[in-house]
Amino acid sequence: MAQKSRADIRQGVHSRIRKKVKGTGERPRLAVFRSLNHIYAQVIDDKSGKTLATASTTEKALGLKTGGNLEAAKSVGKAIAERAQKAGISTVVFDRGGYVYHGRVKALIDATREAGLNKHEVQETPAAAAE
Repeated sequence: MAQKSRADIRQGVHSRIRKKVKGTGERPRLAVFRSLNHIYAQVIDDKSGKTLATASTTEKALGLKTGGNLEAAKSVGKAIAERAQKAGISTVVFDRGGYVYHGRVKALIDATREAGLNKHEVQETPAAAAE
């Protein structure tokens, strides 16, 4: 039997996540996709099948020189949070797309929280969990 590639494994993880994570009109899904050079984010209402807001490093409006670093992910996170709030969305369900919650994906999601999405969520720090 042949070895699975990293992309095949991620696709399997992504399909398992998508079985559990659904976006509604009140709380749409924030889907993240990253490639080697860019990162993309979409706010999606799965019930109606509509994309409510998008942001990516390929947009000239963000003025990024490269899209494959943490600063670019943070600026995309801030942009998607602002656009979602402009569309009347304050809470979302995060869909990391099968990627590990680390690096650029974590930077994007943390930037959305700092910009005001899901501000009711309390992030538990490791020090607080130990007490």
